[in-house]
Amino acid sequence: MRLLAIETSCDETAAAVVESDWTVRSSVVASQAQAHARYGGVVPELAARMHLERLGGVVEQALEPIAGGLRGVDGIAVTRGPGLVGCLAVGVSYAQGLALATGLPLVGVNHMTGHVLAAKLAEPDLEPPFVALVVSGGHTDLIHYRADDDVALMGATRDDAAGEAFDKVARMLGLAYPGGPEIDRVARSGDPGRYRLPRPLLPDFNFSFSGLKTAVLYLLRGLDPTDPKVVADVAAGFRLAVVETLVAQLEAAAESAGASQVVVAGGVASNGLLRETVRERFAKVARVVIPAPSLCTDNAAMIGAAGLVRSGRRGFDRGPLDAEPGLRAYAA
Repeated sequence: MRLLAIETSCDETAAAVVESDWTVRSSVVASQAQAHARYGGVVPELAARMHLERLGGVVEQALEPIAGGLRGVDGIAVTRGPGLVGCLAVGVSYAQGLALATGLPLVGVNHMTGHVLAAKLAEPDLEPPFVALVVSGGHTDLIHYRADDDVALMGATRDDAAGEAFDKVARMLGLAYPGGPEIDRVARSGDPGRYRLPRPLLPDFNFSFSGLKTAVLYLLRGLDPTDPKVVADVAAGFRLAVVETLVAQLEAAAESAGASQVVVAGGVASNGLLRETVRERFAKVARVVIPAPSLCTDNAAMIGAAGLVRSGRRGFDRGPLDAEPGLRAYAA
């Protein structure tokens, strides 16, 4: 089985070709980050328009290594949610048109399930059960992935997601958008112990980052935010607080579930300190799978992985697909 996969849930226009042995034959991502940077965040209308302009060319690029182009694939996978409704509609409409024109079967998948199943692209022998920490701009979830059709949400954020908190604190520090990579970069030269920030640990494996974000705001009122040393030290302290909170809840969830495998996925899983800390804490107690950074940030290869699992379990979709911006269920 070889799938063409399409991803347009937010501000990355992406297409990939993925095979059933978890080989990524191609993966093309056209980032919109520079276009949105001037606004300090994603502008939904601009993102949707840029998807319209770019998607055809991105799909053509993804098909270049495939003999016969579209004739060399067996089906199409597309993100149907969650995400920005206008952006999702571009990808879903394009995929449905392509399926209608070519006769290829189509499967719609959950973007967040794609993040989790990117772990299969990293380590194809990974099989359920496992506990996954899914951290992105819109989600901070802990899930127990018992089987492809049996996924339980163990905990979630009650307010800001971790990635959203990174973006907002980066803005306070005068750093560029997207904030997560910028804080990660600046924090490397900072002293994480200079400013002690809270670790917001909620019961039932839940998260809350709004208080931590507010603590940074109050801290900066007594500091010089133009001093590069201050910025680096605050960034380092904030990054450490977020990472220790995430890892503490992951440890608790894994222990509760009796998990011998843990997965970390989503855009924030690109964070160097998070990757290092999870591997260190679980080194003797569980297998750790964290995809390469290129598979953590939004991409279509992960959508192909989710498409392979979903189509293998339930077959391809029959009838038209709808964009579902509020889609939650992780089960493939």
